[in-house]
Amino acid sequence: MPGMLLHMGATVLCMHGGQAQPILTNPRVRVGGQPVVTLSSTYAIAGCPFTPPAGNGPCVTAQFVSSALRVRAGGMPLLLQDSQAICSPTGTPLNILVTQLRIRGT
Repeated sequence: MPGMLLHMGATVLCMHGGQAQPILTNPRVRVGGQPVVTLSSTYAIAGCPFTPPAGNGPCVTAQFVSSALRVRAGGMPLLLQDSQAICSPTGTPLNILVTQLRIRGT
């Protein structure tokens, strides 16, 4: 499915409201003046308020499991607004709220 490309300035939250930021970006490709994010990047999550009864803790990191099929930067697939991620250790998804609005990928 086509979707807007994810970049460093995108608003990404865990399902509990913690702020997620990519650890790695591709510095050579920019969208709206900010580097794009590839599938290889892990996201760090700060401020997740979730305290589960099982004791597995709040969301700490997230890894995307789907990406663009046809758009790459540095040989790695780029992330899109509809890409799916799984948070660790909770197993919940990330919620991509705001991205740039000019470049679409598939």
